[in-house]
Order: sequence, then C-alpha cells, then structure tokens
Amino acid sequence: MDAIDKQILALLQDDATLSTADIAEKVGLSTTPCWRRIQLLEQNGYITARVALVDRTRINVPLDVFVAVRTSEHSAEWLDQFAKVVREFPQVVELYRMSGEVDYLMRVVVPDMAAYDAFYQKLISEVRMSDVSSSFAMERLKYTTALPLDYAAEGEERGRRRRVS
Repeated sequence: MDAIDKQILALLQDDATLSTADIAEKVGLSTTPCWRRIQLLEQNGYITARVALVDRTRINVPLDVFVAVRTSEHSAEWLDQFAKVVREFPQVVELYRMSGEVDYLMRVVVPDMAAYDAFYQKLISEVRMSDVSSSFAMERLKYTTALPLDYAAEGEERGRRRRVS
C-alpha cells in the first residue's frame, strides 16, 4: 500500500464505474500499471466488492431505525440462531455485536412506522430477546460508504511483492 494505491482506492470508493484509463490519468500512471495495481488491490483483499448505491427514497425505504437488542442468552447456539434469523430480513442492512449495555445493534431501513412494526413483530416471533429498543433517525446528517484511508499502512503489501509502477 503506497500513496498511489491510496489514491486509486479513494477514486474507486467515490466512483467504482471509472475506467482504468480515467483512474490512471488521475493518479499519474499509464493504463497497464494502473490496471495491475487495481488487480493487486483486489487480490490482496483491499477491494472486496464493487457496488451501485441506490437512492433509498426512490425505492421507498427512507426511514432508518436503529434497533438495540439485549439478550440474557449468550451461547454460541443462540447467536447462530439470531444471526441466521436476522440475515433473512432484507430490511436489516447492518448488524453489530456490541460491548457495553447493548448486546447487538442493527440498522433497519423501512418505508414507514407500519413497516417497521411488521418487521419487529416477525423478529420477536422468531428469536428470543430480553429487550428490544428502537430509535428512529429524524435526519441523516452524514452518510458515506467511503472508508478513511489515512490509517492504511504504507508499504504493508507493496514491500512483499514485485514493485509495479
């Protein structure tokens, strides 16, 4: 990982549809070395997917609900069942195991309160939980899928493979 790799990642995080030629021009490389770098970034797991971001209002899921789950069961079996059930809900776009007062936190996207209630009723019918608390986002002040690249260690992978300019 060097400064050029970081530039390539930043460009792809901003617009994954950029052509290799466009990326190469922006980072000061010719097309073939740029293509090789992108391939290495994919092979080494820095790029895990290329996706399209969809306008949530156009597909009628404007409401974010943050759902905090507490459980009195902390077995591997319960977690496996919980994770399996949650994976079946397309409304759940993020799920985290937490430290502190809340055991799990998920972000759910739905059209409205009625849709959330239907989701909630189905969720609690399929898995046992001690407490479920929901918070509704009033306004999205910041949202990005781009990760900060300042922390990526330079030379991490680059030093272990043949130098590609």
